[in-house]
Amino acid sequence: MQAVRRFKENPVNQAQQVTETESAPLDADGLRKIHAYWRAANYLSVGQIYLLDNPLLKKPLTLSDIKPRLLGHWGTTPGLNFIYAHLNRIIKKHDLDMIYIAGPGHGGPAMVANTWLEGSYSEFYPRVSRDAKGMQRLFKQFSFPGGIPSHVAPETPGSIHEGGELGYALAHAFGAAFDNPDLVVACVIGDGEAETGPLAASWHSNKFLNPARDGAVLPILHLNGYKIASPTVLSRISHEELEDLLLGYGYQTYFVEGSDPAVMHQAMAGTLDTVIGKIRSIQAEARATDMASAITYPRWPMIVLRSPKGWTGPKEVDGKKVEDYWRSHQVPIAKIGSKPEHLKLLEDWMKSYGPDELFDVDGILVPELAALAPEGKRRMGANPHANGGLLLKDLEMPNFRDYAIAVPKPGSTVAESTREMGKFLRDVMKLNLGSRNFRVMAPDETSSNRLDALFEMTERTWVAKTLPEDEHLSPDGRVMEILSEHICQGWLEGYLLTGRHGLFSCYEAFIHIVDSMFNQHAKWLKVTSREIPWRAPIASLNYLLTSHVWQQDHNGFSHQDPGFIDHVVNKKADIIRIYLPPDTNTLLFITDKCLRSRNLINVIVAGKQPELQWLDLDAAIKHCTAGIGIWTWASNDLGDEPDAVLGCAGDVPTLETLAAVDLLHHHVPELKVRVINVVDLMTLQPQQEHPHGLSDRDFDTLFTTCKPIIFAYHGYPWLIHRLTYRRTNHENLHVRGYKEEGTTTTPFDMTVRNDLDRFHLVMDVIDRVPKLGYKAAYLKQLMRDKLIEHQQYITHYGEDMPEIRNWHWRSSDS
Repeated sequence: MQAVRRFKENPVNQAQQVTETESAPLDADGLRKIHAYWRAANYLSVGQIYLLDNPLLKKPLTLSDIKPRLLGHWGTTPGLNFIYAHLNRIIKKHDLDMIYIAGPGHGGPAMVANTWLEGSYSEFYPRVSRDAKGMQRLFKQFSFPGGIPSHVAPETPGSIHEGGELGYALAHAFGAAFDNPDLVVACVIGDGEAETGPLAASWHSNKFLNPARDGAVLPILHLNGYKIASPTVLSRISHEELEDLLLGYGYQTYFVEGSDPAVMHQAMAGTLDTVIGKIRSIQAEARATDMASAITYPRWPMIVLRSPKGWTGPKEVDGKKVEDYWRSHQVPIAKIGSKPEHLKLLEDWMKSYGPDELFDVDGILVPELAALAPEGKRRMGANPHANGGLLLKDLEMPNFRDYAIAVPKPGSTVAESTREMGKFLRDVMKLNLGSRNFRVMAPDETSSNRLDALFEMTERTWVAKTLPEDEHLSPDGRVMEILSEHICQGWLEGYLLTGRHGLFSCYEAFIHIVDSMFNQHAKWLKVTSREIPWRAPIASLNYLLTSHVWQQDHNGFSHQDPGFIDHVVNKKADIIRIYLPPDTNTLLFITDKCLRSRNLINVIVAGKQPELQWLDLDAAIKHCTAGIGIWTWASNDLGDEPDAVLGCAGDVPTLETLAAVDLLHHHVPELKVRVINVVDLMTLQPQQEHPHGLSDRDFDTLFTTCKPIIFAYHGYPWLIHRLTYRRTNHENLHVRGYKEEGTTTTPFDMTVRNDLDRFHLVMDVIDRVPKLGYKAAYLKQLMRDKLIEHQQYITHYGEDMPEIRNWHWRSSDS
């Protein structure tokens, strides 16, 4: 099959097809060597899937040489090896700074093989040396207990992309390229991955890449035709339709298609020469002018590589087609123990690569092939951008204290917490404009989330068409908005993993869209921080969740869900942090803390609406440093035992708790009440389960061992029980929170519908404090009547009662 290189342009709104006659960029010796290098990578890849021993096949294969459990994926691997070999060539030719992102899920054998060939693997793992002994260890460890995963994992040098889940490779690639002007990110996209929603949206990232300031992304769509057991969509549409699709996304597409290795090598080499030249031309043109506003997104080049699935593997097994078919996806030759002929078939397959020509008698890659790999940090497995902590520089941080609001008395001041946070972030942005290492991502919600102050310092990133009436759009903008939570997170992960800092703000209910992306990043951090010492710590992934469940009364039930916290808690305790600051000054402290942290996932939940403020700066610092504490100004049990403990976590639960305490102080002043506020949710866990957890002794001191605890919580109540089920006084713990009751209603009615309101909390205390006895009947009836009044008022007037809207902490008047 003849390989051709094609591209399609539309310079004057008149599409035209151009087919170029291939030159021969590789001379005979160059073709021979690159083909041999590819064979070596394929040989090592097959060996990883199958062999325990006999790595150089110096004796006939026996069953004792074969792994008892055959795991791994062959189908995508030869294509990944082919691309890697050719990228090595282009790196050396142009002295490129390049990293490789392997989107196809289980391409682990390819990345491991190539980093071993170039030497970077053995530098990170000296036991896996570049000889026969090391090759045997390389083979045995793959998909083997005590070894390495079958996909491109954190253990793989050169990787910033966990290959276990599909859809995010291209977003990661663009995130890596932002603010990295000299970096080229080669991103291989499997045609199965190309069917995912996140990948489909990721193509639009080219509208955000500034050729004057950013690096370049080279997407390589690898069409090998099949997923696990069925065809892929993009491999079965017509050539013209595929070309038009990619043209519509804004790419200049080059096709390399075929199965004849000699022709394909020449085609790929020539295509890479062309596209690297195109990338450099785009960047040179953009960088020749200081007029950032004149930059519009160019038609960046990309490659479509169409090659057989399982290329160079067995054509048939047991009379059934394997190469160029879905049967090559995982282990092409299975059941070796029960079918002796399969052992011979495997041996013939591996010998077809000519290992004797590739490795010397000691298993060392022959010098003329070793010379094909780049050297030092130019090797893709050793590029420091793929170990971003090596490049990480601390943020220049303003003093968060300068943004504190005055709180003369608790409950005497009203402010919008995230608006004040926005001023702090504005100046973080300002101080780091020179280093260009801080960005804020949001799905079209920066202004909605009250972070408008950022636009005093920067604009939204935008390299597409602009209109005269547009506001805050610029190629140099550092706030990144696209209406896709997947892409925001993917960009930010790529940015963090290559050594920069950032924050992702989102409506709380819709952060669930990235649940599985959060999973993958948490797993990455767990492995890298605990098990891979050569990976340097990176800046933390910081979420700001606002427009939260209790402030979505206007949007209704579809926007009301606090469950992301529950999802986060499932991950390793040394990775996750969850903060529920009740007011502005606590939010400022927590934001500063999170932006300075490393190797964590920080989740901050904070409201954006005008709210009463509780703590002055000094009190906020002390409270947040501990993460939990008694609010003595709201409590009246000092020097005595409390009759009830009222705990709270979250801004609205804190408000309702204090309003309930205010009612109790007024109606039953003899009742001793202790108020405990929780900022750091993980303090509730035992110390042995989370590094921020309280000791049992400290927990008992705060919450007592026998008194009733009424806890008002931001999210689903069961989580508080889950975090505290081992505590002494758990049986006396009663939690109020969101219980999936919501609609378009008033703010206070949201709390009423979920029994989190002040009136229900007072009744909870009455029901659980025996000493109140019969005299509490009047107060309980009053609370019941207030709930009836509330319902009648909102259905008549459409807003909350004045006593709710205008409530303030009465004790602050004294």
